[in-house]
Amino acid sequence: MAAWYFAYLDTKKAATIKANHGKSKRGFGSIRVTVTLGKTKWKTSIFPDKHSGSYVLPLKSAVRRAEGIDAGDTVTITLEI
Repeated sequence: MAAWYFAYLDTKKAATIKANHGKSKRGFGSIRVTVTLGKTKWKTSIFPDKHSGSYVLPLKSAVRRAEGIDAGDTVTITLEI
């Protein structure tokens, strides 16, 4: 199992995030978020992805193990910005 996987946010939701918070001066245009995925909650950042026009959310292995997530799975997350 790789140390990190990345989840892509829905492009419509990403457009809303970009419109409201996309002027970030933080590294790589990142936006700080609190994420809830299943029973796991943590603080991290989302990063803009030029190729998809969305944001990517890093999913570290500890979160994936705790929630039983494998490569290719679709996940539902809650983001607090």
